[in-house]
Amino acid sequence: MTASLFPALLSQRARAAEVSPIAAASAQAARLRAEGRSIVTLTAGEPDFDTPAAIKQAAVAALHDGQTKYTPTAGTWALREAIARGYEARHDLRVDARDVLVSNGGKQVIYLAFNATLDAGDEVIVPAPYWPTFPDSVRVNGGTPVIVPTRAEDGFKITPSALRQALTPRTRWLVLNSPANPTGAVYRAAELAALAAVLRQHPDVLVLWDELYEEVWIGEPPAHWLAVAPDFQGRTLLVNGVSKAYAMTGWRIGWGTGPAGLIAALEAVQSQVSSGPSAIGQAAALAALEGAADGFVEEARAAYARRARLIGQGLSAVPGLQVHAPAGSFFAWIGVQGLIGAIRPDGRAIDDDGGFVDWLLDAEGVAVVRGAAYGLSPYFRLSFATSDAQLELAVERIARAVKALRAAPAVPRTAKETA
Repeated sequence: MTASLFPALLSQRARAAEVSPIAAASAQAARLRAEGRSIVTLTAGEPDFDTPAAIKQAAVAALHDGQTKYTPTAGTWALREAIARGYEARHDLRVDARDVLVSNGGKQVIYLAFNATLDAGDEVIVPAPYWPTFPDSVRVNGGTPVIVPTRAEDGFKITPSALRQALTPRTRWLVLNSPANPTGAVYRAAELAALAAVLRQHPDVLVLWDELYEEVWIGEPPAHWLAVAPDFQGRTLLVNGVSKAYAMTGWRIGWGTGPAGLIAALEAVQSQVSSGPSAIGQAAALAALEGAADGFVEEARAAYARRARLIGQGLSAVPGLQVHAPAGSFFAWIGVQGLIGAIRPDGRAIDDDGGFVDWLLDAEGVAVVRGAAYGLSPYFRLSFATSDAQLELAVERIARAVKALRAAPAVPRTAKETA
């Protein structure tokens, strides 16, 4: 079969899918580094810390113990029980281990949820800026993402009035992500209560609560959706995993917990998509949740908070940049409205956030991700999950790149305007 037959033979769902813009930006940075350029890569949402040694040792022990076979589709019972116990310990939330599904990362849980619940024309409300997987996973599963832009003055969080306007008879899900990727925004308890009040008028709408960054907060712990609105437990899917908290991105272990009927549907779909997750990955995740890396989460959290201050202080001093301080996650969300229209030394104009991101990479070898990839411009996302030295270098280079730009030429006013 020749390549010329494509994309004609692809399904509409496949045509709706795109390669992650974050992965694409990281790949471009890697190519330039391979060519010998000095590149500071601040694209990926991945801790720079190694997985704690005690967790790795638990995986080695599992190998020696012969835990190398297929696992149950929904995950090992020991890990599901540990996940359920964790919710009770952290949030006083009663979760039955039977209502936990372990999967190949949180991203697969999201895919399974939309696959199991969406038909053509069904809508999912996604506040912007968003993690690109949210709308793309809706599209690839036949649904329609309803993008609701948020505002800086609202902390890049959806408001009750915006939610009310977005709801329709076709709405199946509302996606909430706190702490948020890419902005680092965290919903306060009062804000969640106000959203819950709107949703109580729409009892058929499900809530996907993405809490992957719940252990990465700055200042005070984030409020939990079900702690604020416990009556929503019967229509909420919680999505979490070990990737961010325990520096275990490559282990590919995430989970979802929710109402029994929904979890059963996710398990049925997963049985045909991938079967149960890696036995060794689950053994390592179990060790993490049972305290094998005591102290690591707190140490990492303190490092991220320090790095957030480093980036905030350094880039706030750069004319034309607006740094929105994160309350969680390890991302900085930075506005570039003041630099749109500026002129590069080669005479080209910075037309949008993509143009600015290209300029940072071309001029100074700093790789970040354009705000348009997250559904809101003109901004860029910077990951500070890297060393202080690399962040200091990035601040220096970004400042130099901005300084090299010339102000946009003034637009002459017409005679009518000056009259």
